[in-house]
Formats: sequence, C-alpha cells, structure tokens
Amino acid sequence: MKKFLRVLLKVVLAILGLAVIVAIVAAIYINKNFLNIDKKDKFSKIEINELSSDGYTFKDLNRNGALDIYEDARQPIEARVNDLLSQMTLEEKIRLVKGSGMGSAIGYGPKDGIPGAVGTIVPIPRLGLPTLYLSDGPAGLRLSTFGKENKNPHYCTAFPIGSLLASTWNTELVEQVGVAMGNETREYGIDVILGPGANIHRNPLCGRNFEYYSEDPVVTGEIGAAMVNGIESNGVGTSVKHFVANNQETNRNNNNAIVSDRAMREIYLKGFEIIVRKSQPWTIMSSYNLVNGTHVSASKDLLTDIVRNDWGFEGLVMTDWFGGTNPPVELSAGNDLFEPGTRNQYKTLLKAAENGELAEADIDTSVKRILSLILNSQKMKGYKYSDSPDLEAHAQVTRNSATEGMVLLKNKAALPMTEAKNVALFGVFSYDFIAGGTGSGDVKEAYTVSLEEGLTNMGYQVNLAAKDAFLAHKAANAKAFKKPEGTLSAMINSYNPPEFIPSEGQLKPISEEADIAIITIGRNSGEGKDRLKENDFDLSGNEQKLIEEVCEKFHAAGKKVVVVLNIGGVIETASWKDQPDAILLAWQGGQEGGNSVADILSGAVNPSGKLPMTFPKTLEDHASSANFPMGGVPMDTRSMMASKEAKPEAEQIKDVDYTKYEEGIYVGYRHFDKNNVDVSYPFGYGLSYTSFGYENMNVNVNDKTINITVSVKNTGEVAGKEVVEIFVAKPETMIDRPVQELKAFAKTPLLNPGESVELSLNIPVSDLSYWNETTSEWTLEEGVYQICAAASSRDKRLTSEINL
Repeated sequence: MKKFLRVLLKVVLAILGLAVIVAIVAAIYINKNFLNIDKKDKFSKIEINELSSDGYTFKDLNRNGALDIYEDARQPIEARVNDLLSQMTLEEKIRLVKGSGMGSAIGYGPKDGIPGAVGTIVPIPRLGLPTLYLSDGPAGLRLSTFGKENKNPHYCTAFPIGSLLASTWNTELVEQVGVAMGNETREYGIDVILGPGANIHRNPLCGRNFEYYSEDPVVTGEIGAAMVNGIESNGVGTSVKHFVANNQETNRNNNNAIVSDRAMREIYLKGFEIIVRKSQPWTIMSSYNLVNGTHVSASKDLLTDIVRNDWGFEGLVMTDWFGGTNPPVELSAGNDLFEPGTRNQYKTLLKAAENGELAEADIDTSVKRILSLILNSQKMKGYKYSDSPDLEAHAQVTRNSATEGMVLLKNKAALPMTEAKNVALFGVFSYDFIAGGTGSGDVKEAYTVSLEEGLTNMGYQVNLAAKDAFLAHKAANAKAFKKPEGTLSAMINSYNPPEFIPSEGQLKPISEEADIAIITIGRNSGEGKDRLKENDFDLSGNEQKLIEEVCEKFHAAGKKVVVVLNIGGVIETASWKDQPDAILLAWQGGQEGGNSVADILSGAVNPSGKLPMTFPKTLEDHASSANFPMGGVPMDTRSMMASKEAKPEAEQIKDVDYTKYEEGIYVGYRHFDKNNVDVSYPFGYGLSYTSFGYENMNVNVNDKTINITVSVKNTGEVAGKEVVEIFVAKPETMIDRPVQELKAFAKTPLLNPGESVELSLNIPVSDLSYWNETTSEWTLEEGVYQICAAASSRDKRLTSEINL
C-alpha cells in the first residue's frame, strides 16, 4: 500500500509540474508579448553611414543625407528629443512605450539577442534607434549562461544580498560594488539593470527582504543612492523597485496596501525619495500592488504629483513585468513604459489614442522620457561591449564587501580562531553555502565558495570524521539534496535538505579530536511567496537539537562552538543564543561567501557590520505581524504575470486581497522603542574584536542644517572600523511621534589601536519634520531636540540638545 501511495504521489506531482509549465507558456502565448507587433523590424540590421558637416562627423541615423538635430550629440538632450519626437508616427510612439523582449529570457529571440535579458526598449530602425536591453539584477546581473550561437557563457558575479550591503553602513563601499555591477552590465551589453530594491522590511516574513536594505528609510535611501550612483557611473541605467509598499509576496499582483498618508511619506516613500534626490536614477519600477485602492501603476498621485512634482524625478517609470490593468489610464498617470509589452497593450493604447480617450500629449510626455534614456545610452553613443567583464576583479569586490557586512552578534572569547587548527563543521549548509535568494534576485554565477572551502583556503583543517558523517547522510538522502533547476523551479520549490544530527557515537570522538565546532544554519527565500514562522523564522526541532547536542559535547570537552547564520532574512535567536560561544550573522555573501566568513573567523578581517533591522524575540513582537499573511501562500502561476481587478469587498480575504498597515509609522525599532518591547538584538547592533570610545561631540545649527562632529577612538588592541549612528528625539512633543529616529550615520576608516578620527555629519533641519495629515505638508515642530550619537538604537554614547 505504501509503495502504491508513493507512486501515486509522484504521478500527482508530475501532473502539477506539467500544469505549471502549461500555465506559464499559455500566459506568454496569450499575451504575445514578444511576437507580431515588433517582428517585422525588431533586431533588424541596418547600415548607417557616417557623414560630415562643418568638420563634424556624425551618423546619418535616418539615412536622409543631412544632419538632423537628434543626430548631433553637441545639441542639448531636450532639443534632440523634441526633434526625434517630431519625426515619429503615432504607431511608433505607442510601440516605444510598449516594451518587448521577454523571449530572450526563455530561449526565444534573435541570434544577436542577449540570452537571459528579460525585456527591451524596442528599436526604431527607420530612425536608427537601437534595441536597449533590460536585465534582472539586485545582487548582480541575471543572464543565461548559454545562448543561441553564443559559446561565451554569461557568468555574472553574485554580489552580496541587499540586507548584507546595508549591514556595512558604508556608502563608499556600496558604491564600489555598484561600479563593479555596472561594469558587468555595460560589458555584457545590458542597458538598464532592474534594481536596486528599496522596499522597507515591514515584517521579517516578506519573501524578498533579502533584496531590500532595511526597516529604516534613511539606511534604505543612503545605501540605495550609493548603489545607483555606482552602477550609473558606467553609463548604464538602474530601475529602483518596487515602488511602493510592495512589502509582501502573497497575492503581490492584486494586494491592496491600506496605508496612512503619514506612514507612506515618513516610512515607505522616504527611502525612494532619498534615492531620487541623491542619485537621480534613470528609471523607477512601479509595483504590482494597489495602494489605498489604486494600482500603483495607475496612481497619478504617486507617479506624477509626488515622484516628479515633489521630488524632481527626471527619469521614466516602467511597470513591473506584466503589471497593471488599464494601459491608457496608467500612461496618463505617469507610467511611461510597459514591460515586457503585450499585443493587447499595444491595441488598447492605439485604440484609446485614436478615439481621444488617451491624449497624444500624454503619449508624447512618456515617449520623450524614453527617448532621453535612449539618447543617453551607451549603445546610442556607439559603445561596443566586450562580452568579457573582469570577473576576477569583481570577485574580490564581492569578497571584501561581504566581509564588511557580516555582523558579529555574540562572542565569548571564541573568535577569532587564532589557536584552532582542526575545525568540525556541522549543519548541511556548512558544505553548501547559500550565495543569494531565488527568483529574479538570483544570479548565475560561475561558482560559490562554501564555508568548508573558505576555511580550507585559510589554512584550517576541516575535521574528516564530521565531514564523512555528513556525506553519508547526504548520500542516504540524495533526492532531498537535489536543488531545483532554473529560476522558475526555484521560485516554486524550496531547497530545504534534511538537517544532519550526528549520533552520540559520532559526536563524542569528533568533539575530542576537533579544536572548535562551527554550526551553519541556512535559510533561503525569494520571489513568489513569503516565508513561514514554523521551521523558517523559528528554528526546526532538528536545528535546535543540533545546537544543543554539539554545544553539550564540545563544552564538556572544553571546546568552543560558533554558529554561522547563512540566511537572507531575520530569524528567531532568543531561545537558543545562550548556548553557543559566538554567533556570526554571515547573511548571503554572494559567490565568495565562504571566503568572506573565513576572513572574519580567522581574524584576517575585524567584523564591522551592524544590523539594519531589529532581531525580535518572537515574530509576534512585530506590530505588523497582526496584519501580515502568515500562511506563506505559494505563488499562483496562473496569475503571476498579470494583475487583475479587485474582488468584491465581501469576497476579499484579510492580508491576502488587502493588508491594513495598522501599525502606521511604527515599523521596526520605532515600534519596539515606543512600546518598550525587549528584543534579541537591536537595530544598529554589531560587535567587533576591538572596542571604541566616543568623545567631543559638537552640534551647531544654522537655518537649514544641523552640523555634527564626533570623535571616535579605537580603545582596544585590534585595528577596526566603527559605525556612528545619529538618532534624533523630541522628548517634549505635542504630537504622536517615535521615541527616536535615525537621521544620519557614518563609518570610520580602519583605525589602529589608540587611533582617533573626527567624523562630520550633516542633517537638514527639514529632515526633523513630520508629515502633517491635516495640512498635507511637512511640518517642523518647534522646541528642544536631542541629538544622540549611538552604537545602536539601544546603546547611546553621547547626547546633545538643540532648540529649533
């Protein structure tokens, strides 16, 4: 009977897998997103002559034998755009706003396409405008490692995940990562990379938190702006996403986020605002979800009134893939580009333009934004990409940045491992490190360094008895250790191999032979579904047992135990953190992750990362947990590529069809501080192998800026870096406001023992304002403010007062 049931289960799973494939293929076929409309001239080869005029050599893009204004790179972009626009037909304009090109991502497409690119801005050969390519990329380009008649595999560097980069609190370092990522973008022929992600960590269970930076908008904005500036320094574009309030994967296409104006302005919009003001990205991606009853892609308030009129955004807005429901309304609202473009969208837009429902002036506005991007692109400037970026150099960038973003949560004289030689590794992910999350945030890297490899490279001996025991466990569970292949498969099927707990007979001799034990706890998540509390946020029973038994045996032998967290999002730590001697939050450090961890464990690098979010004692301690989908509903493949109209109110399901952000502005540490909730590890927390002293804090205020200086001294015995966090509080307030809010931060250079540095930080006075919902404007409350220099949200070192 059992055998029959197993066979039946296999048949059912096979049928379900086939159904998923059929549903996706059908969705693509129905949308006809890369067929018909652009087939006649898409990717067409055209001969462009070079001519001279008044000693100036130019490309005769439209082959009319004359120098048009748009062909003259000496002219202002605005004049060139207007000239181009005047030469375009209505059909060409609509084809331009309707993107295309999903075929390259699934193997369809031209011989000269870029394998794995997920969309394009379509060419207009008649005017000499080239195809521009778009690719996923929050943690590195996501291209295919093969292509039609392309023998050069497009391996890309897997950089650290967003949460790790935010943990560096180092904008200069993040910009360097962006420079490397932008170089790969340019050299592989991609014109716009779809990232970074700038959504707020509202709740730990969001499946894509690993792509995003922080629970705090200032950290999000500053790190995000640094990434954009680095990438775009290469002459390629970014698409900051997912704008806005896209804080859950459950029913992401149709979920209605019900958010107060104040929470939107102070929390969910603020990070995007900082990025726009400090980096002026080429594009922003509108999110699938609704905000207060309107799809973001159709919200004129968000896309035009706020982003453009309030913030001064100059770029274009594109949909998320297959997002939106009403193209004419969305284009009029300020959504300029529809990706990856469908035949129905083209027909709908053309019909609306012809019958007067869609004003041609609105079409022209969007077309001009797209033309500006095209004219600024490397392809329009004739750049010949090499198809061969310096992956070796970029691997060093990812190793260095990953090391700086790892957070030492606990250390009771266990680290660095200066005396240990023989290291016993426990936990299945010690031997198979997780480089990054799944879905569009994944990268097809050439390799991933495991913790085992990293320690070996550093000169440690990996205990063979512990390794052999693991290998035997893996062989006995071979099917469970087989990873899902392909992006879609990884989105649907979680890789969660069974944990290995050595027997008493195995563990005792290992504890006697090895000098130290390392237990790796792994977690992965990604696009398409949210995480679960059981066996995900909380450790599984086997993981708890593994930590307990390894600690018991090694401590009995007088040996230390270190836990390494190879995770993409926050997990529960309060129930077990007292057992090991040290805990290192390694995050997911990209392809060099094992080497980066070994750098920290060995002492080659002193940890300097700090938490960009809070680690609560329990999931329920988060206020947002009262209004978040706790069921981890899997992605519905039938609707994954399309939004749809809302259900009748009576049929809507709480936290699935709508989510009330009842916590308002009290997200993360703002909530924990306001309600005096004890936490496992506070926002901004992180240990070092040395210690630091803060002194000589000076605060001066003029009409527009608060100028702060503070000295930091390395008071320990090891060189290291320190992050100074500036929190602002208003003890005597007439409004409901957080106890304190982060307003600035800075990181020291590497300080030798006894060395000091003076840091200078500036806060615009306007940043102390709150969003007044009565007047719909930013309002500065007069009175006394406290300016605190802190090592974390709950470790204040120096305080000064100012009167505004």
